[in-house]
Amino acid sequence: MNIKVLGTGCKKCNTLMENVKEALASTSTEATVEKVEDLQTIIAYGVMSTPALVIDEKVVSKGKVLKTKDIVKML
Repeated sequence: MNIKVLGTGCKKCNTLMENVKEALASTSTEATVEKVEDLQTIIAYGVMSTPALVIDEKVVSKGKVLKTKDIVKML
C-alpha cells in the first residue's frame, strides 16, 4: 500500500500525517507513507485544497484533517 499526504507543510497537513501513522500502527498495516509538499505535484492530483490523502494513487480525501478512526476505515 502506498499512502501520500499532500500539503505544503501547514499544521493541518502535519496533523493528518500523524493520524495516518497512528492508523497504520493501530491496524498493523504495512504501507509506505510519503509527504508531498511540491505544489505542482499536488495540483497534478487535482487537489486545490489541502491537506489531501492519497491511497494507492487515488485521492480519498481533500481539504480536511481526517481523524485516525476514519483513516482506519479507509485502510
